[in-house]
Amino acid sequence: MNKKETKTILVIGGGAAGMIASIAATRQGAQVIILEKMNRVGKKILATGNGRCNLTNIHTDLIHFHGNNVQFIRSVLGQFSVEETINFFEYLGIAHKVEEGKVYPFSDQAASVLDVLRYEMNQLGVKEHCDAEVREIHATKQGFTLALSNGKQIKGDRIIVTTGGKASPQLGSNGSGYDLVKPFGHLLIPPFPALVQLNLKAHFLKALKGVKFNGLAEVNSNNKSLRREEGEILFTDYGISGPPILQLSRKAGEVLQNKEKPWIQLDLFPHLTTEELKEQLMIRLGYQPEKPLDFALIGLLNKRLIPVVLKETKIQPIQKLSHEVSDEEMNRLVSFLKGWRIEIEGTQDWKQAQVTAGGIDVNGINPKTLESKLVPGMYFAGEILDIDGDCGGFNLQWAWSSGYIAGEQAATE
Repeated sequence: MNKKETKTILVIGGGAAGMIASIAATRQGAQVIILEKMNRVGKKILATGNGRCNLTNIHTDLIHFHGNNVQFIRSVLGQFSVEETINFFEYLGIAHKVEEGKVYPFSDQAASVLDVLRYEMNQLGVKEHCDAEVREIHATKQGFTLALSNGKQIKGDRIIVTTGGKASPQLGSNGSGYDLVKPFGHLLIPPFPALVQLNLKAHFLKALKGVKFNGLAEVNSNNKSLRREEGEILFTDYGISGPPILQLSRKAGEVLQNKEKPWIQLDLFPHLTTEELKEQLMIRLGYQPEKPLDFALIGLLNKRLIPVVLKETKIQPIQKLSHEVSDEEMNRLVSFLKGWRIEIEGTQDWKQAQVTAGGIDVNGINPKTLESKLVPGMYFAGEILDIDGDCGGFNLQWAWSSGYIAGEQAATE
């Protein structure tokens, strides 16, 4: 591009998408200013992957993404793929390793990823303006003017909006980007927390706080199974948590948004069929028929689960002798352990959420360039859009892919 035509691009938001967008745009010859309302860029990157930064996932495909128009991302991922993401970071110095499909920096430090991004930005001449909150966007014939909270204004030829969603507001995402672009006609799909713990409607939660088990969880609504996940599940004083629950929370949130009642159904013995579990229990109770039932289950169930399970299955008294357990009671116990249903009241709030479901409607965005169909010169990337992914590196991959394409296109279109 002719140097006389150098574009000034303003990137609003210094998260993962904003940082890679600024690099991509500068590499194409643009002058880039990145505006971040926090006191430094990339704070949310440091929290990803439990501080290890799960960069991406080698199994990235559409099935791991959600939104009203998931097909939108096909073009974006096609232009900047997982392989290109890995190569991008390898060039910056991030050696990687793969664990069950998840890609991590070899250093196991999210700080490594942030360090090399900031170094590259500095080398390319990207200007960072921190503590710079954008309050309004004004489109002019010459480009855009941004009004900052400190009363200052800043002008540019193009803008890239990468302000994130509402998840983890303590790290800078509070939904402010929605209000910046809605005046231009962009529609907002109502956002709700995703990859978040679930609140349950149950009286026994305080008694089970801290109890863990490996099991199968599924979200049900209207007697339909919407999604199921297996792994370590944790009871809390407000409900339930653990990796399977975070994966299921998106579906639960959808049902709650529709004013319907979702349920969580737990299988405490997913490796056994109903018949196999019943046989094991009968053998166990047959060993010492004079042993109290609640004591007979020690070693099979977490000790704190036993009184709750027996009360919920209405097997009373819980100290009844093993040989006194009727076949009907045994069937109730087995059914409960294989399909414990608890009503979902809601989700934890935005502070606990890892990602935002919902966001700016992608139907107003060009999927090849990520430019607004309504406002020429306005581009979008990352979590502000109505695209979110499962846990496991998919949301960061969306940030890298959409950010890189938006940056490149904004500089060259």
